Amino acid sequence: MFICDKERVKDKIETFAQFGAAGRGGITRFSLSKEAIQARNEFVKRMKALKIKVFTDDLANMYATVPGSGPALPGIVMASHLDSVRNGGNYDGVLGVIAAMEVAETIVRDKIPHRHPVTAMVWTNEEGSLYPPAMMSSGILCGKFEKEAMLLSKSPEGKTFGEALEAGGFAGDPANRLNPRDYAMMLELHIEQGPVLEAKKKQIGVVEGVVGMVNYRISTRGQADHAGTTPMSYRKDALLAAADAIKYLHTELDKLDKNLVYTTGELVVHPCVHTVIPDYVEFSLDARHRDPEVIKQVVKAIRGLPKKLDKCAVAYREAWARKTVLFNRDLVKMVEKQAKALGYSSMKIYSGAGHDAQYAAEMLPTTMIFVPSKDGHSHCEEEFTPVEDAWRGINVALNTVLAADAGFTEFHRPPAD
Repeated sequence: MFICDKERVKDKIETFAQFGAAGRGGITRFSLSKEAIQARNEFVKRMKALKIKVFTDDLANMYATVPGSGPALPGIVMASHLDSVRNGGNYDGVLGVIAAMEVAETIVRDKIPHRHPVTAMVWTNEEGSLYPPAMMSSGILCGKFEKEAMLLSKSPEGKTFGEALEAGGFAGDPANRLNPRDYAMMLELHIEQGPVLEAKKKQIGVVEGVVGMVNYRISTRGQADHAGTTPMSYRKDALLAAADAIKYLHTELDKLDKNLVYTTGELVVHPCVHTVIPDYVEFSLDARHRDPEVIKQVVKAIRGLPKKLDKCAVAYREAWARKTVLFNRDLVKMVEKQAKALGYSSMKIYSGAGHDAQYAAEMLPTTMIFVPSKDGHSHCEEEFTPVEDAWRGINVALNTVLAADAGFTEFHRPPAD
């Protein structure tokens, strides 16, 4: 078994934490922002110091490739992202890039023989924090989004993604895009972003897939009136109706599978004036589960909402949805085998969060590795994973890459001419 350098991992984590640091332990590093460009330049500097060639595609996705010894074999790619949410942490996304860099560096410095090219990749705009949607570049490459439409995505300040791409200086050749002819597989290391691994005292999460989900917008419509002059019995309070709708949904969804998770994270109140009874409220409902039958039951519960609550009309619409994505079974087994060989405790797990890997899985054999998140925190400045846990995960990634290099060629499926 091969082992990475723990001190190098620590150095990389601490270095990248500087780019976009807000002074409170976390970062704000929006895609293609000044801070993100600094992080990208650090990636390029470190890879070039190892004489690893770096190139980009038309979406500014970055590729640093260590050549293999085999004749014209497809590459093995490790990929994640450098951008963050506002006031995010120092591990979400970037730890996967650090893992890819460290695997590449270990192979180069230790002169580890390998047949396939090994690529450390940085996806552009995974979070979609300034330019929605999330997972934009992987979505374009995998046919989920049209590039021209995505170039028009605007930040709150009115700048388009296309303008940011042009100004960033990292846009390259479309021919360099990740594709199923030139690459055999993809691996993404990530923090769990939840409390399960820590609670179960497991060091490695062997990720089997990404759970399916639905996102609905539910609205209530009443009548705006004066807060001081309208008797309670006359009111049509849309916020009261929305609260009752949320309570209704919680009651119904709690009757379903215990592994179902659901959230109302956005609430829009009109006119949002303290002296006016709300006449319109819209809220989100995000529900996630790996079993499509459970998701169908969620939708049934939403459609079972009363048409009227508190004298207000109730309506709903689906905003978007995704099906459960299953990762390549052979790669999942390979990750599990490497964790066991290294003496690390592990468990199989599904991701509740979305990742670029879920789109890539439709193009290439793909899987993920999770490492624990302290107290389950993520997308916040308290997000933390000890160096020891990160290092263990990177060791699993390194040995998975090398195991795949030794015997995974048969999974390469170039498209038919």
